[in-house]
Amino acid sequence: MSTLSTLPTAQPGTDRILKRRRIRRTWGQPWLYLPLAGALLLMIAPFLWMLSGSFKPEADIRSVPPVLLPTAPTIANYGELFSTLDFTSMFANSVIVALAVTAGNLIFCSMLGYALAKLEFRGQRAVFLLVLGTLMIPGLVTFVPLYVLVSNMQLTGSMLGLILPFLAGPFGVFLMRQFISTLPDELIDAARVDGCRELAIFGRIILPLTKPALATLGIITFLGSWNNFLWPLVVAQNESQYTLPVGLALASSGQSFTRFGILLAGAVVVLLPVMIVFLLFQRQFIAGIATTGLK
Repeated sequence: MSTLSTLPTAQPGTDRILKRRRIRRTWGQPWLYLPLAGALLLMIAPFLWMLSGSFKPEADIRSVPPVLLPTAPTIANYGELFSTLDFTSMFANSVIVALAVTAGNLIFCSMLGYALAKLEFRGQRAVFLLVLGTLMIPGLVTFVPLYVLVSNMQLTGSMLGLILPFLAGPFGVFLMRQFISTLPDELIDAARVDGCRELAIFGRIILPLTKPALATLGIITFLGSWNNFLWPLVVAQNESQYTLPVGLALASSGQSFTRFGILLAGAVVVLLPVMIVFLLFQRQFIAGIATTGLK
């Protein structure tokens, strides 16, 4: 008997049913894409308005009804921004503070996260509950006590006063603890059997495996430190210690009105480093967010 006779034959009308399903799926996709495109446009609209406004004259920005595109595009706002601000010094201050705070969080939060996830010690649960409790407290509640503490340590008016209070945060500890807890204990046990100490285990095994979580924590911390306005405004005592957000706010405030053109141009300049950092580490950022907390 021929083997061809044993093969299943298609039922009559199967091809037509499949064709109809493909047509319905093709026609149904635009109805899914339209709301997604609308949500995307709604999200990026402020950024497009900021970019367009940075090239507008002040009259276009204040016109009623609003003008979407500049009638006479100009880069005068950027020129006035760089001539008004000590841009090099403020940019350097922002970079130093953001990088130092990010590096501190990556080191200390990952250390404490490893201790809470893989080490057993007395009071481990209490420490983790304390971290969770600190995570729930708004930052404005601790702002005044933190300032009093920094002032008593005579760190106001110094770069150390801008960096030291933020070298570790409860969110970073929680994020790293959740990610490290997903790693198999067998790797750590095998390293201990081979004679590795805890610091070597942390540096050689844990850190290479936590790159997605480190990238996520680094981007979030860098973004928060780069855009921090209130703390540098209060702690910095002179213009040489101002960061970009503080300098931009002071430069855009005129005697009787706010110069929105300079403010929008400065916002574009402040946004660029954050966009570059995110584009460089977006794959690790997405992986860290997607896998954190999975066991």
